[in-house]
Amino acid sequence: MGKRITIVLDDDLFKKLRERQSKQIRDSSKSVSFSRVINQTIRKAVR
Repeated sequence: MGKRITIVLDDDLFKKLRERQSKQIRDSSKSVSFSRVINQTIRKAVR
């Protein structure tokens, strides 16, 4: 279980992340949380 934090996203980033979430939901039969999308994106960026 991760830490619960509050962040403020710029509108353009929020839209891109929601689009990414939507694509993942369409491509799978499972639910995809917004937190999961954010975590995946951050992990890719900090490698």
